Amino acid sequence: MITVLASIRVKAGKTTDFLEIFNDNVPNVREEKGCVEYFPAVDIDAGLPGQSLDPNLVTVIEKWESIEDLRRHAGAPHMLAYREKVKDMVEDVSLRILQEA
Repeated sequence: MITVLASIRVKAGKTTDFLEIFNDNVPNVREEKGCVEYFPAVDIDAGLPGQSLDPNLVTVIEKWESIEDLRRHAGAPHMLAYREKVKDMVEDVSLRILQEA
């Protein structure tokens, strides 16, 4: 199993609009072959030491059965359409692709 943590930095004031577009695409992703889990998350203040809060950061938590499924997802037509819709809202994207140690 592959876990992906995608950190998406959204332009200030655009998080709500971004999440609306993102969440409209979630059902398409969840229907993809190999998708185990896929959802966006935002920071909450838990008051714990070491926590950093960023209102402009959306973290996408994904689980895929295989690297091949993840690669196929990246090129899926609905992902290409989603990226086109949000391109002017996004400042940066960083991926962490993990496997259980």
